Amino acid sequence: MTKEAEELKREVRQFWNRQSCNAEAAEAVKFSREYFEQIEEFRYWDQPFIHSFAQFSRYHGKRVLEVGIGAATDFVQWLRAGVMATGIDLTEEAVEHARRRISVYGLPEPEGLFVADAENLPFESSTFDLGYSFGVLHHTPDTERAMAELVRVVKPGGEIRIMLYNRHSIYVINRWVKYALLRGRPWRSLRWILWHTQESVGTKGYTRNELRRMLLSLPLEQIEVRTEVTAADVLSASAFPPLNLFYRVCLAMAGWRYGWDPDRYACRPDAPEGDRRSNKDAGVCGSPARAKVRFTGNPLGFFHLIAARKISEHGGAADFATGGGTAKR
Repeated sequence: MTKEAEELKREVRQFWNRQSCNAEAAEAVKFSREYFEQIEEFRYWDQPFIHSFAQFSRYHGKRVLEVGIGAATDFVQWLRAGVMATGIDLTEEAVEHARRRISVYGLPEPEGLFVADAENLPFESSTFDLGYSFGVLHHTPDTERAMAELVRVVKPGGEIRIMLYNRHSIYVINRWVKYALLRGRPWRSLRWILWHTQESVGTKGYTRNELRRMLLSLPLEQIEVRTEVTAADVLSASAFPPLNLFYRVCLAMAGWRYGWDPDRYACRPDAPEGDRRSNKDAGVCGSPARAKVRFTGNPLGFFHLIAARKISEHGGAADFATGGGTAKR
């Protein structure tokens, strides 16, 4: 790691050590039950799609690693769901939140809970059934390395679920208007805006093309990216209603792309011949789609929700469905 990256990571650690994510929403005494209740209520009111994305209860009895636990709001959901959960964070503040929260609610002890670096995970390869990180990896200097590390520690056939910021979102565009255009510096890029004005210094956001390149370089299949509109997009210019209305029109015009794809549907063995478009012996209606990223949602939303499966050493789930051969890692 370069000295510049080390210094950047130190600044990121200092920023989040001062206050964990969403802790600003609580008014109660720190670490009290009411304090944690207020954080949780706000988080899932502000981001109601988290539960459907994380699917906490689906991993009951499985091993899950959460990278970047923050105030531990999501982390305790794994414990409530009977998951064998391990949590790490770059900051002592986050780990303390998790310990206090587990104690307050009388939850089962996690398999592991400690300070660690997302770019150098202290776990053996192929350890976890799920690698989860929500809104964290875009803060570390080498996001691509952190992504590769998360995939490394997941078992073949296991899953990853990650949220990264979308640089081409209404929210970031509005921050450009505020911090570049209105300050007479229109040459400043959206990349610069995120790096210097969004939370800890060095924050990044990714376009869909950048995500496609990054995800296809990893041993993943069934890759889906759902881009969600957030309150930050909808309310980004609420202080100036005409501009806010313009943004809402842009969001409406961008529309919503659904994820239904014939590749994911299988035919009965006795289906009419005309229903089979390829791979007839396997009875699959669609066509193989290993090297493909499905993008759904609204392209102008701020959150990219990424879900994928690690390719199995003996042929992944897609191979099972399409009759494909052994996947090379």
